[in-house]
Amino acid sequence: MRTNIPPHLLQDPEVEASEKVLRACVHCGFCNATCPTYLLTGNELEGPRGRIYLIKSMLEEDTPPSRQTVEHIDNCLGCLACETTCPSGVDYSLLLETARPRLDQLVKRPLADRLLRALLTRLLPYPGRTRLALRMSGLGRAFSGLMPRAMRPLLAMAPKRLPRPAAVARPGVVPAAGETRLRVALLTGCVQQVLGPQINDATVRLLTRLGAEVVIPPDMGCCGALTFHMGERQRSLKLMQRTIAVWHRELKMGGLDAIVLNTSGCGTAIKEYDHIFRRDPQWADKAKAVVERVRDVSEVVAQLGLGAANRAPALKVAYHDACSLQHGQHVTEPPRQLLRAAGFEVVEVPEGHICCGSAGTYNMLRPHLAQKLQARKAAHIASVAPQVVAAGNIGCMEQIAGSTAVPVVHTVELLDWATGGPRPAGVPTEAAEH
Repeated sequence: MRTNIPPHLLQDPEVEASEKVLRACVHCGFCNATCPTYLLTGNELEGPRGRIYLIKSMLEEDTPPSRQTVEHIDNCLGCLACETTCPSGVDYSLLLETARPRLDQLVKRPLADRLLRALLTRLLPYPGRTRLALRMSGLGRAFSGLMPRAMRPLLAMAPKRLPRPAAVARPGVVPAAGETRLRVALLTGCVQQVLGPQINDATVRLLTRLGAEVVIPPDMGCCGALTFHMGERQRSLKLMQRTIAVWHRELKMGGLDAIVLNTSGCGTAIKEYDHIFRRDPQWADKAKAVVERVRDVSEVVAQLGLGAANRAPALKVAYHDACSLQHGQHVTEPPRQLLRAAGFEVVEVPEGHICCGSAGTYNMLRPHLAQKLQARKAAHIASVAPQVVAAGNIGCMEQIAGSTAVPVVHTVELLDWATGGPRPAGVPTEAAEH
């Protein structure tokens, strides 16, 4: 694609990088075939190719974009299905992550949108604040009619009861059950600590049972992914730097064979730390050392091997590919292989490459589109009649669970159960008769 970006803008390294991405696009439109918002609307500007043109125009004209342009960019889930599809290797994620903070600088959003974004950036990265807010959500529901329309979806999504905090995955070092084969650090997540502490407990039990010593640093915080993908930079970068510092300290003190993530939405951002801080002399080398050890939990479990599995019934499991795992990190086979090795019957969900509508904070910021994708995903899951749905990301789990009666659990919960751990809540005890 030919570009005509003013020379003074190209002095900005981020704009220069964006131009290289723009030039790689050949206008083929293959990306539209796998774009969720294009499938819903049929609007060219709601597909990757259209958004690329909008970003190109914004840079070439060097003027504040229209509200319509901002809306089309905001409607992008950042699922990266377009990258998987693109025959030219266009780095759409880089283009998107560069465009979003630029939009925030150039355009003043409506007041309700600004308030919602400010709330999310100040709430979600902090488990204590999130837990308190969710406990108060019942009071909020009683007065929902008085709240701004943009805030109401948050109340609808809030669970009526919160699970107890993690019992096993607490700060400290959990030794391997037998011979120590690996020493790993675990990111327990921010929202996941509140909504899915059982996932972290299952992860620690599974890893230690298979021979890994698990380190959970006491000062571990949010990795910055949720707010970074919203386009916010000031707070996000500070959270990322803190995360890098904590893990780098562990690397120097006791050494780590891997940094394990069971929140794939975090993984896509963390694996970009080296790119994000590439021009920062204070953080570049540390970020690179961290990224070299970051791995999804399914990859680490596959390396360790399940050992004596098959202790659970051969349930029919619909495996949901989180976009952040399949498109962002290109991890697709390890979770399926592990579930089969554990004795489960894995069935494929139609349109598995299409996002469920969670996409970090997307279902809170763009609920009208997220709910349509949620319903579409639920219908496809129902078509294969599973007994349980397994996924590798808490956001997907919450989104899917809101539209199906089938229990939705993390992959590690099933693997933990199959190797001697407790049965996940709501999961059947017997396989269905065929």
